[in-house]
Amino acid sequence: MSIVNVMWASGAPFASTHKVHHQILSQAPAAASIETWLLQGHASECGVFVGKVREWGLSSARLKGRHFWRLTQPWMHYGFQRALEASDARVLLLDGLGVARALLPVVEEMPHLHAVVIFHGSTRLNAFDRALFRRLPATRMTLVAVSQTLATSLNQDLQLPVMTLRSAFDPAAFRSALLTREQARARLGLPLDNTPVLGAVGRLVAGKGFGCLLDAFAAALHERPDMQLVIVGEGVVRAELEARIEALGLRDNVLLTGHLSDVAQLYRAFDWVAMPSLSEGLGLIMQEAVMAGVPVLASDLEVFREQLAHSGWFAPVEDVNAWRDAIVRAFNVSARTIAADQYQELAPDQAWQSFRQTSRALLS
Repeated sequence: MSIVNVMWASGAPFASTHKVHHQILSQAPAAASIETWLLQGHASECGVFVGKVREWGLSSARLKGRHFWRLTQPWMHYGFQRALEASDARVLLLDGLGVARALLPVVEEMPHLHAVVIFHGSTRLNAFDRALFRRLPATRMTLVAVSQTLATSLNQDLQLPVMTLRSAFDPAAFRSALLTREQARARLGLPLDNTPVLGAVGRLVAGKGFGCLLDAFAAALHERPDMQLVIVGEGVVRAELEARIEALGLRDNVLLTGHLSDVAQLYRAFDWVAMPSLSEGLGLIMQEAVMAGVPVLASDLEVFREQLAHSGWFAPVEDVNAWRDAIVRAFNVSARTIAADQYQELAPDQAWQSFRQTSRALLS
């Protein structure tokens, strides 16, 4: 049996997506042959092992059929079909809407193929997309969302069944790779004493809400001037965040580390992890932090409440005053107690077993 895992691109912006697909593929039958296609980017930028890799080197314009490239789409589809025939694939794992648009017309012409489309976040579906998904019967295509919140939204939009596969990690393997608090703080150049540290992890893009976090943190420093904030990640709003740090006088209290490939090992450097996102499909950072024994302060989003329920510490999206109050309050309670409550609610061990069973069914 051959499985082809088709990803839009490699690189840091797609790291979470690759993690999810890596976890799904880890549950494939032992005898299965796995090949990953990168429509854009290079295998060296994937960050996780995704099997044998084929790099297509296609531009976004060509993949989306823009302008002149619309005329070349039949040739692109023919190339995909020839490659799928050569791989003897039976299952295609497709990364979201963009990849589905490019590959589902090919799947239509190859009746032995079963497509599994994984949605990682909210997306804008148009009439063409709805028609495309309806052309394939349920026996030949499975739609999957990484959270129940996302699955419900997609089901309402598409009027098609959408399975929930809440992304999960092997808790034992994850914890075994963690650095100690002292090691992680040394790696980040932080004080090794009891200095309170608030951490945040994610791409530096507007949707992650780091601007609001900086404003709230600056206000919270008036009551807790000893705090440090560390933001791990890289992205297009870095210069804007750096300017904000300067304007708020936070140079001595805030560290922008850039992208760190070993960030999953560093959570114990933090006393709390902040997730001020404006929206999320799931938010893998929440799972990683909780598995590391670090409590999470998050935006009041339905998908976060789905995971942490009553144990969650939530603040309204982009409400600077509420985030300031929440930060101050967080550093005046027992982080260990909150972390234990959140671990019990998230139930990573049970979630991992459910994820394994569902992934195996999808790939069988």
